[in-house]
Amino acid sequence: MSKDDKTYRVFISAAEPSADAHCAGLIMALKQSNYNIEFVGVGGAKMAGAGCKILHNTVTKAAMAYNAFGQVVHFYKLIRQIRRYLKTNKPDLVVVCDSPAFNFHIAKAAKKAGAKTLFYVAPQLWAWAPWRIRKLRKRCDKLCCILPFEQDWFGERGLDAVFVGHPLLDELSSGLTGRKKTYKKFDPKKAHLALMPGSRTAEINSLWEPMQQIAVALKRSYPNITITTAAVNKASRDALRSMQIIGFRCEYAIDSVAETARAADLSLVASGSATLQVAAAGCPMVIMYQSSPILWHLLGRWLVKMKYFSLVNILADKELVPEFMPYFTSTEPIVQKSRQLLADSNKLARTSKQLTQLAASLQTQTASQKTAQIALEMLT
Repeated sequence: MSKDDKTYRVFISAAEPSADAHCAGLIMALKQSNYNIEFVGVGGAKMAGAGCKILHNTVTKAAMAYNAFGQVVHFYKLIRQIRRYLKTNKPDLVVVCDSPAFNFHIAKAAKKAGAKTLFYVAPQLWAWAPWRIRKLRKRCDKLCCILPFEQDWFGERGLDAVFVGHPLLDELSSGLTGRKKTYKKFDPKKAHLALMPGSRTAEINSLWEPMQQIAVALKRSYPNITITTAAVNKASRDALRSMQIIGFRCEYAIDSVAETARAADLSLVASGSATLQVAAAGCPMVIMYQSSPILWHLLGRWLVKMKYFSLVNILADKELVPEFMPYFTSTEPIVQKSRQLLADSNKLARTSKQLTQLAASLQTQTASQKTAQIALEMLT
């Protein structure tokens, strides 16, 4: 594209660590163009490092706030502030990334301000609450999908949707995705277990303690196993440490899901996009998501119309890895399944190979560039 004299203003909204990383990659890709673009928005340190003026750090708030009511009040006030900003400053394009509960409000404000809206990471309406498609159509000019089947699903429902690939896999070259470790001489007594409790407050509050309980139970069976926990940042690591239960010990790794998974023999993973990074590392996993039994039986099981609930199994269209989504109180079934996996080196090896193949099918290495190209077309 040729350069013009106009300076374009792009407002970007990210409310959690993964979205902060996705948007940082998008900003860097847009900077490779010949256009003058000013970036401003809400997000975190990675967006700021890429050159975005951050009006409010939503990522730190999302990761560290433990008062649910306080969260609601905080984000309601923030949405009002963003509405005023968009009305006054009139951006040329608004990019909202993930977190539909928050970003649907931002997209609505953008449309009222007369700005075009780009959704980067399609909301998973195909999994639950599909009636929100009407709301999405009204607020979205272009939808960038990160899962292959989403382009057709949303396109058939009136959205201008395009598959761009998964940004988490952009950085993983084919030389890095395969596991260097094999299970030929695997000894479960010396296994390396990884815990991935997620980055959101709700995930940590519901999954961190049971993950520790599972690890403690496995260590009773295999006293020499080692344990590493992946924390999204230092603040999250400190919070996790403060919530350690009696008898649990582990090493902590910062912002290193893929690296931690590559070194592990088995991972316990919070449901979400991190499961794809673990898959790319070829690490067998057990996926967890906790829910209220009352809410699940009253609403959840009627709203969610999927054969499988985790991204890995949805994409594989089979139970490639065990998923406990939801599980309620007892961790014993998860302990038993984890023991079974550790005792079966052939199963671990097969699963590792299938996971790397699945991740390779998603790996375009161009998600940020494709989304940047779409954004430039919308700007000009």
